[in-house]
Amino acid sequence: MWTAFICFVIAAYLLGSIPFGIMIGRSFGHVDVSKVGSGNIGATNVAREAGFKWGLVTLVVDALKGFMPVALAYHSIGPAVDTTEGLVGIVGMAALLGHQFPIYNRFRGGKGIATGLGVFLALSPMACLISGTIFVVMVILWGYVSLGSILAALGLPLWLLILGHSKQLVLLSLVIALLITFLHRGNIHRLLQGNERRWRNGGYLNRSTSRPNSSSE
Repeated sequence: MWTAFICFVIAAYLLGSIPFGIMIGRSFGHVDVSKVGSGNIGATNVAREAGFKWGLVTLVVDALKGFMPVALAYHSIGPAVDTTEGLVGIVGMAALLGHQFPIYNRFRGGKGIATGLGVFLALSPMACLISGTIFVVMVILWGYVSLGSILAALGLPLWLLILGHSKQLVLLSLVIALLITFLHRGNIHRLLQGNERRWRNGGYLNRSTSRPNSSSE
């Protein structure tokens, strides 16, 4: 079992490292998202710089980077093992770290919301549903994707605990939530300063001008 587990961890990291955002941006949006906008290779920057459709595609494939290794690892290890959730959670964290610090892109990656969604969608669809609802409500009411992402991530450990998941998985989810929040530190600073951009009608608006803005995050 342990050999398979180590192989899953390595494979998850390598899969997570694939910079789909860059690939999609270059192939279909004719732009290198690592060099424009926020420089982030995740779905949000792809949507802003290459178009909403390609941002949505990036969201899906980045989520699959987290979902696939976790689902396969869970099937391989099996629910009979007492520490299954903890071990599979580590596989998911490897995929997330691959996305955030990809070996194929000089360890410069995304913030991990989509890949984290894939990880926990495989582990606890109900917890994802609750956090996803929080995200949607935040974006609809206030237009801040970053705020919705942070609150959705920070809420996951609580939902997992309430839903009766293992302490190992709850602890891992807390580490993941804090890491995602740390990678949003620039967004948090702008939220506190009152100049974080808002998402409205399929595009970002500059707070001061209320018009589409493509300056760097």
